Parts: sequence; structure tokens; C-alpha cells
Amino acid sequence: MLTRPRVLLHLEGAAVLAVALFCYQQVHASWLLFGLLFLVPDLSMIGFAAGPRAGAAAYNLAHTEVLPVLLGIAAAWAHHSRALSIALIWVSHIGFDRLLGYGLKYPTHFKDTHLQRL
Repeated sequence: MLTRPRVLLHLEGAAVLAVALFCYQQVHASWLLFGLLFLVPDLSMIGFAAGPRAGAAAYNLAHTEVLPVLLGIAAAWAHHSRALSIALIWVSHIGFDRLLGYGLKYPTHFKDTHLQRL
């Protein structure tokens, strides 16, 4: 298995999802909020209406861990529980996507991802 990067990336997504869910539970955030916001990052797919390049940029911006991690750090530093909840939901979504095999998009086509061709 250690020589199968795609499997490792799926497992990594599962680990990210598990840790984010554990942290979410630990901060006693609303599970209703979780359910309402979990799929919000997928709204970035609307960017593909402007073409594959714009769509890939929008999708990748919403599906890279950089922004939610920065939001989470800022929220924790400022003791802003709602922003921390949103960051954890966002990271959970990204982990779930990676677990399922949805990767970051290349500007060639929606189905071209860094994990596989869908």
C-alpha cells in the first residue's frame, strides 16, 4: 500500500475528515450548522460556467486546505467560535472529497483532477 500514492491520498482524506469531525465535536458546535454548510464549498463549481480555467481556479480555491486552516488559526486566536466551526466544516468537506477521490482540478476539464480522471 505504501507504494500506491492514490490509496495514501484517500487515506489522508479520511484522516483529515476524522480529525476535523473530532475537533468539531470537541468545540460543541452545532451539528445543524454542520449539515447546512457541509456542501457549500461545492458551490464553487459554478465557476465552470465561465470556462474550465475559471472553474478550476474557483474550485481549487474552495478545495485547498490553506484558507480554512488560516481561518481556523485566526478564529482560535480571536476566540471566535463560529468562525472556528466554519473552518472545521470546510476542512471536513475537503477531507471527505479526498476520501471519495475528488481532487483539485486542472484547467483542462472538470473531470481532470490531481487524484484521477473522474
